[in-house]
Amino acid sequence: MDLQIALLLGQDGIVNGAVYGLMALALVLVFSVTRVIFIPQGEFVAFAALSMATLQGGRPPASLWLLLALAAAVLALEAWRARGGAAVDWKSTFFWCLACPAAAAALVALQPQGQVLQAAATVLLITPLGPLLYRLAYRPLARASVLMLLIVSVALHGVLVGLGLLFFGAEGSRTTAFSELNLDVGGLPVTGQSLVVVGAALALVLAMFVFFERSIVGKALRATASNRVGARLMGIPTELAGDVCFAFAALIGAVAGLLVAPLTTVYYDTGFLIGLKGFVAAIVGGLASYPLALAGALLVGQLEAFSSFWSSAFKEVLVFTLIIPVLWWRSLRSHHVEDEE
Repeated sequence: MDLQIALLLGQDGIVNGAVYGLMALALVLVFSVTRVIFIPQGEFVAFAALSMATLQGGRPPASLWLLLALAAAVLALEAWRARGGAAVDWKSTFFWCLACPAAAAALVALQPQGQVLQAAATVLLITPLGPLLYRLAYRPLARASVLMLLIVSVALHGVLVGLGLLFFGAEGSRTTAFSELNLDVGGLPVTGQSLVVVGAALALVLAMFVFFERSIVGKALRATASNRVGARLMGIPTELAGDVCFAFAALIGAVAGLLVAPLTTVYYDTGFLIGLKGFVAAIVGGLASYPLALAGALLVGQLEAFSSFWSSAFKEVLVFTLIIPVLWWRSLRSHHVEDEE
């Protein structure tokens, strides 16, 4: 290995780490607010990438039918809850179940041309899936143990992977790059798509920081993550906090899918590995610290890049082995705390 190869591998590690960082942020957000280890996070990536490829092929993506089916199911569930005497927030229900699917269907029906409109349609298709899945699968079990919620996540992952195979087939797809720019920086080739990935990831991280620090909703989510019971006693609707954090997770997954699709061929199950590597990064942050999760994502990206050079057959093994010393170190420094509910 010479300096040129090392720089190339480092660049790949930064680009991959940016994507894994987005995954880690979504996982930490969902877990801190709802205690859900959201294994299907990677499915948002795959669904977004394949939906974008389908739109570029001039066809309506099958994810639209999934969105409409989930919206109908959630509407029926909320009507049943209201009939049983439960309090239902119809404003948020109509927003996720009617307004968002209608806007997505209308945009897809217009057969958008151009990457910006197609990307917007993809984001509009994927983002509502988060809160809809939360209301169907997780909100009825909000008081269950973390282990029970993890089992539900595993089951939901299997269902979504199967639906991905049914909707998009076993063939992989790749989308057009957002930038065809090619630069030479000191003899190091830098593609425009790599700059788009890193820039979009940084912009999204900065936007999330401003949201959580400056907005009332962001502060409410932080309060819910800190103490769900205390937040509920202060009048914060923790169920709606679950809607918002799952919407953020789906939005992050959609953006990650749009960024990944021009770089590699995406299959219906590609998101699983991407989500797992994001999970390793989140574990480095203890499923609680956003800065440490981002640092862990960069570490995972660099480890994957250099492992692919030294021993490509074992690069996945080396990446996932990273979780062992991290868990061992945290087990020595942490104290067991009983789950509060």
